[in-house]
Formats: sequence, C-alpha cells, structure tokens
Amino acid sequence: MPWDPSPPDPHTVQATVPVAWLGRTSTEDSQDPTLSLPRQLRNARAALPPGWVIVAHFYDVESGRKELDTRGHSTAHERFAIPIPRDGGISDLLDEAHSPDRRFAAVICESIERVARRTYFGTKIEHELEQRGVALCAADEPILTSTTAKRATPTLTRRVKQAVAEWYVLQMLELSWDGFIEHTKQGWNIGKPPYGYLADKVPHPVPARRAEGRTKHRLVPDPDRGRVVTEIFRLRALEKLSYQAIADRLNLDLAKYPPPVANRDDATIGLWTVQSVRGILENPKYTGYQVWNRKARKKRGNKRNPVSEWIWSPHPVHEPLVTREIFNTVWANQRSGQGSRSGAEPNTHPETQRTYLLRSYVRCALCERRMFGKNSKGRSHYVCYRDEVHHRNADWFHEHPKALWVSEKILLNAVHWFFGDRVLGPSRTELLRAQLAATTPACAAEDTQKAERLRKEIKTIERRKERLLDELDDHEDDGDPETSREFRRSIRERFDRHERKRRELLTQLHQHEQSGTGEEQQNADLIDLLPRLGTSLAKLPEAEQRRLYDAFQLEVHYLRPRREIQLQVTVPAATADELSRLTQQVVAPLTAAGGGTDQPCFGRPRQDSNLRPSA
Repeated sequence: MPWDPSPPDPHTVQATVPVAWLGRTSTEDSQDPTLSLPRQLRNARAALPPGWVIVAHFYDVESGRKELDTRGHSTAHERFAIPIPRDGGISDLLDEAHSPDRRFAAVICESIERVARRTYFGTKIEHELEQRGVALCAADEPILTSTTAKRATPTLTRRVKQAVAEWYVLQMLELSWDGFIEHTKQGWNIGKPPYGYLADKVPHPVPARRAEGRTKHRLVPDPDRGRVVTEIFRLRALEKLSYQAIADRLNLDLAKYPPPVANRDDATIGLWTVQSVRGILENPKYTGYQVWNRKARKKRGNKRNPVSEWIWSPHPVHEPLVTREIFNTVWANQRSGQGSRSGAEPNTHPETQRTYLLRSYVRCALCERRMFGKNSKGRSHYVCYRDEVHHRNADWFHEHPKALWVSEKILLNAVHWFFGDRVLGPSRTELLRAQLAATTPACAAEDTQKAERLRKEIKTIERRKERLLDELDDHEDDGDPETSREFRRSIRERFDRHERKRRELLTQLHQHEQSGTGEEQQNADLIDLLPRLGTSLAKLPEAEQRRLYDAFQLEVHYLRPRREIQLQVTVPAATADELSRLTQQVVAPLTAAGGGTDQPCFGRPRQDSNLRPSA
C-alpha cells in the first residue's frame, strides 16, 4: 500500500495531544528530499503514543549547521514535488510556539540531529520550546507521557547523540578539507576549467567511480582562447586599461577574442563584460599553479576569501598563460584605475569642449587629491579647491590655499623633460643609481611605518571584537525573545564586519611583507631595457602620450609650498620587455620621420616659471 501523508481522521482517533512534526534534510545536492522527508514523517508518526496526532508539518531543505537566525528561510523545497503539506520551516515553528493560540503542545522529529547539527543550536531550540511549555520529542527516543520533569538518562542519551552528530559532521569536513588540499597539490582541477584552458580528462582512480564514467582532469591551454588571456593581462598590466576598456577593446573583434561561455546557456550573452574580464584577472590559476579555496561558496555566499586562506600547489602543475610576476602586478594594482575614465576622449558631459592631457595623473601633494583640469582665459590649468566642509580638521587645511592652480604648460614641459632625461635619456642609469642610493633609507623607514600602522589597526579591531563578546556576555535577558534575538543579531553583524576588516588588513600586511622594498624597486639595471630615444613626446598625439604615461604609471605631484613638481614612473621587472616594445611602437612614427635617436631633445622648464622639477 502506498504511503499516505495525510494525518489520521480526527473522528476516528481521539486527539489528546496535538503535535507538530519537524523535518529537515540536507541540501538538495546531498539527499533526495522526496524520499527523506516522507520517511521521517512516517517514522515520527509510528512512534507517537495513542492519542497523539500530528496537526502541523514544518520542514526545511537546508544544512543543519547554519546560523539559527538564517534557518528556515530557504526556498530549496520548492524545487521538489514533496508530497507533504508545509506549514513553514523551523523559524515559523518557533514563532508559532511563542504564540498563545498555537496549534500544538509538542514537537516530534525523527532524530534529534534533524533539529540541528550543532549542539548549541539544538539545545537552544529545545530550551525555547520548553520555556513555552512545548515538549521536543524524537522518534528514536522514549517519549514520556507523564507530567514529571525530564529524566536524567534520556537527557544524557540525547546530549551524547547531539555531540556525536556534531563530531561526525566536523570529522567529515576535516577529511573533505584535507582531501581537497591533497587534490590541489597533485595538480587536479576542481570545477569547470577557467577560460583559456581545456580539461585533460583521465579515468577516475577509484574503480567504482570509474565504472560510473567519472573522471579527473588537469588543465591544458586552449589554442584559441589561451592567447586572449595573455592579451588581457598585457592590457591591464602594461596599458593600465580599466575592466570596461579591456572589454570594449575585445568586443571590437569577437572572432579574434571569443567571449566566455557561462555555465548556463541562458546566462551567456556572447560579449565581454566587466565581470568576465575581472574574473580572468583575479584567477591565479593562469600562473600555472593550481589554487583552491578562493571563495567561500557555502559560508559567505560565494564571496572571496582572504589571500592568506588560499590553497596553492607547491609548484606549477600546468602550462601558465601569464607569469606570476605579472599576475602579482595586476593583483596589487587592481584598484589603480578606480574612479577615472580610460582613454583620451572628451567627457560625455554635453558642455565638455576640450580634453586635458594630464587628466588623472596630477595630484596635490598637500591633500593627495587629484587635480582637475580647468580652462581660464584660453589657457589650461589644473586646480585643487580646499574642501571647507570635510577637511577642516586636517593637518594641511590652513596650509592649503582656497584655490590651488598650476599651468598645464609648465607640467607638460616638466613631464617631457623628465622622460627625455631620466627615462629615455643617455645618462638615465647613472642618475637613477644616484637617486636610489639617496632615497633607499627613507623608503625603508616608510615601509616600516606602514607595516607598524597595519599591525596597530589589526590590534584595534581585535580589541573591538573582544569588547563585543564582553557586551554579549554581560547582556541580561529582559524576557522578550524577539528583543534578545535582535540584540544578538546586531552583535553578530558588527562582529562579522570587524572580522572581515581584520582579514583584509592581514592580507595587506602579508602582501606588504612579501614585497618589502624588493629588488624590483631597487634594480637600476631595469631601465637599461628601455630604448634610448631622442624624439620629443610633445610631437605625439594626445592618445599616444596617454598610452605611454599609463604604461609607465606616471604620477605628477605638485608641492605648492615649495613650488616644486615631483615626477615618478614605474618600470616593473615583470613587464619591462613589454614596456620597451610598447615605447618603441608608440614613438616609431616619429623616429621614422627623422626625429633623431641620440641627442637629448628636452630642456628643463623655464626658470621664470618658479618651479623646480624633482625626479
């Protein structure tokens, strides 16, 4: 006879105790709720004493290890044809238990671990129900029908079962975690191969799984898409293009740069997007290493874990599409273009009449804000206004003029001289060596100060977390469960916010300690990889000049009190060869036209400008 999910007829059975059934099955990927939940209800109904009748059904399809505040809100049950009427989940059951007109006097489940897989949450639910006069029973435990208090031995048995259930889950998680680590170290990929790679499948080593047709796979480069990944990293690391600018450039030729295909056909749009470009630039698997645990797919909604928690293979296990040095450069500068337009085209504002060649490169050395372009009497300037509202308490406030102006012509003369003399000139190596010898101690002191500042911020956040825990321990329950839950929820949210910030700072400290002053910043020989050119950058089109400035990560700082301009460029070892080729490519039209290659062609800014260029 097929199983009947409906309750017994109340006309034939005298109901002395109305009961609510509580069921739970694990996530939809682990069990079949259409089989598990009916079995739980059948076993619970068979264990009821005479006169006890199930009048309400509460069940969920979710993990029993979730936080209590997030339990009962899953909609996973809607994906299955479960033949049981549903009155809600665990949260609905607890809400009705606190109501004076609840429909039940007791709650029954198949086994106590169905309530929760964590002992703390299970005993908390049991305590809340008991406080409202609702007994929590389990089908595999003796059900006491007397009105006496709880018995010692059944309580001990229940607690042991709860502890064993929690231990079992933790043990399985530990074994699974260790298995994934070993799987990663051996070079096997987890999940879908990233864009630019194909799966080199081999039969599964376990005979039973091999018989089911399962396989394991390593990554091999995709001959059509692998070069696209390399180009994306080049555009980001060398030309400093934004995610959107990279996507726009790739979308110009989809045959040459085929876009990625989503896991679901209905999610594939056939174009490059900011998200698809970012996903490639943030994936360390392109360095040849196998990497796992980059995202917390269960605990934090697929959010990225701190870099310190990533699991790397000890050595490269597949062919890289980009060097690790270039990946680290892109990773360190992933926010470098945030808030600034790419390219030299005018602003889209309808009143825009001109462009400013040094837009986004010039900063006020007093407040460290970007100076914006402004035209006055037919001449271009860069301006920084003092913020009277937000920066009144800043140390530099009274030193900063209300309006700080500097001529674009003066800045351009300084930039052109700097590239001709210090970057592409004949004496650049000797000049750089002398400057590094003079500034290295100051840089080391600055690095030490930054590390110390990060450590202090981490300690401050840890103290705040401790104070939150003390506040939670000292909290006195006023008897209102809703108020108490809201208080604990707010404490938890603040605690999690502090913990996320602490992890971010730890990641920054780790990256800072790994980089240090580094050979990349100290190696003066890198500049010799660049060509020696005598062609004036002033003759280049604006777009080509900006392309070169972006590649060299140009920074222009205007020091108003000292009437000084500080200029800085960066030549990363990872991209020095590419930077040299780009420089030659940009200035090739001018050198071909006879611009000269040996003689220096730039002069210092006019002395009557009252500005001193500082390399």
